[in-house]
Amino acid sequence: MKLGLGLYRHMLTRENFQFARQAGATHIVAHLVDYFKGGARNPNDNQPTGTERGWGRAGNPEQLWTVEELLDLRKSVEAEGLKLEAIENFDPAHWHDVLLDGPKKQQQLENVRTLLRRLGQAGIPIMGYNFSIAGVCGRTTGPYARGQAMSVGMEGPLDAPMPNGMVWNMIYEPNAPAGHVPSITPAELWRRLGDFLDAALPAAEEAGVTLALHPDDPPMPTMRGQPRLVYQPRLYQRVLELKPSPANALEFCLGSLAEMTEGDIYETVEQYSRQKKLAYVHFRNVTGKVPHYRETFIDDGDIDMLRVLRILKKNRFSGVLIPDHTPQMNCAAPWHAGMAYALGYMRAALRSVEAE
Repeated sequence: MKLGLGLYRHMLTRENFQFARQAGATHIVAHLVDYFKGGARNPNDNQPTGTERGWGRAGNPEQLWTVEELLDLRKSVEAEGLKLEAIENFDPAHWHDVLLDGPKKQQQLENVRTLLRRLGQAGIPIMGYNFSIAGVCGRTTGPYARGQAMSVGMEGPLDAPMPNGMVWNMIYEPNAPAGHVPSITPAELWRRLGDFLDAALPAAEEAGVTLALHPDDPPMPTMRGQPRLVYQPRLYQRVLELKPSPANALEFCLGSLAEMTEGDIYETVEQYSRQKKLAYVHFRNVTGKVPHYRETFIDDGDIDMLRVLRILKKNRFSGVLIPDHTPQMNCAAPWHAGMAYALGYMRAALRSVEAE
């Protein structure tokens, strides 16, 4: 197993690559979506949550990520002694009508195929994604963690309807007409996922890229009046069986899975790691279940993280684990301190378990 660090777009700098290496990481998972663009959130918080207004503006629909910028990113990561393991999340500007089944759907499915080919050309092996209409929404921030550390949580459902021009908790059309995105049925959401996988998986297989699906965050059955896809552990199996493929895999988020109201986290880790379907792991801890939970320091939640590592070792998982996000510590560099704590714990835990 390998230790990695996830970095948002504004954090993809030489200084942060060096920080990752200094903390013992060997791999990077990079976000190229600018979640904070035009939004009210302060990017220095480094933890997008989102109100009813969403995170911010989606990117330029006419500018897909190029092979050159992907290669430049990979080379910048490698220059600091690291490897670029994955890109996490498509930009809503590039695939909003895939999620919404809108008029540009076929064009945007081709966007997806093009991006997967470009990742393959750039030598980036994994594309993480979250197939969700409402996206990551309804989370709050507060002094939720040990010692009143600022962290992320949830304080009840968010089912306020989603305005036109928004998808995946971001605005892709600021001049959309007044009104709200109509609710759809769960069956329709699964149909749209099937269309996406039908189009994307052959391109991913040809490019040598693995598509890795994140579970719903927060894992509620509905958010903003829209159904959710993987809000219970058993639904991951439905995704795998919907379109069997070596490129159809999981962005396995322990925190989101532990927040679910059904299932046992250790049985879930056993089930999917035994199938060799984990592309990479979000290794974070929580306390509580939706719609009321708190993200905790890695050693202070409901999950026995060492037990999880032992299951992963038993099933010969050899991929990357990243903290994803973690509580921020009261100091001059809150995010860096919190991540250094998480990475230090993970590095020691990995060495301990691997030595057993």
